[in-house]
Amino acid sequence: MILKAFKKKSNQKYINKLLNARRVAVSNTKMKTIGVILNVNEFADFDAFRSFFKSLNIQEAKTKIVAFVDDPKGTNNLWDTYFNPKDFGWKGKINSIDLQTFIDTQFDVLICFYKEHHIELDIIAALSKSNFKVGIMNEDQRLYDLIIDVKPQEFSLFKEELKKYLTVLNKL
Repeated sequence: MILKAFKKKSNQKYINKLLNARRVAVSNTKMKTIGVILNVNEFADFDAFRSFFKSLNIQEAKTKIVAFVDDPKGTNNLWDTYFNPKDFGWKGKINSIDLQTFIDTQFDVLICFYKEHHIELDIIAALSKSNFKVGIMNEDQRLYDLIIDVKPQEFSLFKEELKKYLTVLNKL
C-alpha cells in the first residue's frame, strides 16, 4: 500500500516535470490523424468515435483508440489497445509496447475523453507527441490545448463543440 502511494507520487512528479517543460506549438495544418484516450468506466462506445471520424472524412486507418481499464480481466479483444495500471512503472515508465507506440505517434489531434482522474491517463496525455490535445477534464489545464467541459455521456454535444472549434482553428 505504501509502495503504491510512493509510485503515484513519483508518477505525479514526472507529469509535472513534463508539463512544465512543454512548449505549445500548435500548427494550423489540416487534421489527418486522430488519437483517442478513453476511460472504459465512463465511455465505452468505440463505434461512436469511429462514426464521428467517418463524418469528418478521416480514414479509419488514420485513427487510433486506446482504452484504460481498472481490471484487465473484463477486456474485449476487439478494442484497438487497452491498458491498465500494471502497464506503468515508476517515474512514468511505460511497460506496454502498444501503449508506447501510441505515445510516440504524432497525431494531428489527440482527444482525451475522460473526466475521472487517473494518474495513468494523465501520463499518456502528457507523454503524447500529438500536436493538438483536446480534453474534457478541467483538473490540470496544462495537459490540453483545448478543453470542452462536457460529461462523457454528452457525446453528441462534444461532437458539435469539437467540430465547431476545429473549424474555427482551421483544422477541418
